[in-house]
Amino acid sequence: MKILERICRKAEETKKLREGDLEKLTDVFGDRLTRALEAVEGRRVKKYIFNPRNRNVWIVVGKIRDYLIIPAADYCTCDDFYFRVMDNQIHLCYHLIAQKLADALKSYDTVEESEQLYDTLMKEWER
Repeated sequence: MKILERICRKAEETKKLREGDLEKLTDVFGDRLTRALEAVEGRRVKKYIFNPRNRNVWIVVGKIRDYLIIPAADYCTCDDFYFRVMDNQIHLCYHLIAQKLADALKSYDTVEESEQLYDTLMKEWER
C-alpha cells in the first residue's frame, strides 16, 4: 500500500508512471496491476458528481458489473475484495488499484448527475 501511495504521489506531479515504478507495482500486485492499467487506459474509472450537493462517488466498470469504490476506506464491492482482500490473501483488488492510479493521473471520466439519482444508483452499485 505504501509503495502504491508513494508512486501515486509522484504520478500526480508528473502525470505519468515511470518505468521503474511500474516494475515495483508489478512486483507487488502482479496481474492485478495489468488489469488496473487496462481499466485506466480504457477509461473505465468514473467519478460521479451528484449536484447540487457535490457528492462524489467512484465507480470502476468491471467485466460483470460496475463496482463502487470508497477510496478513503480502501473498499470495493467486488468479490475479489470480499474473498481475498478481507481474508488478507491480497493487498487490493484491481478496481481499487485502478481508482488510485486514475485519480493520481487524472485519467478518469467525470459524470455529473442530479442528486435525485443518487439513491437509485447507490442501490444498484451496492449490490
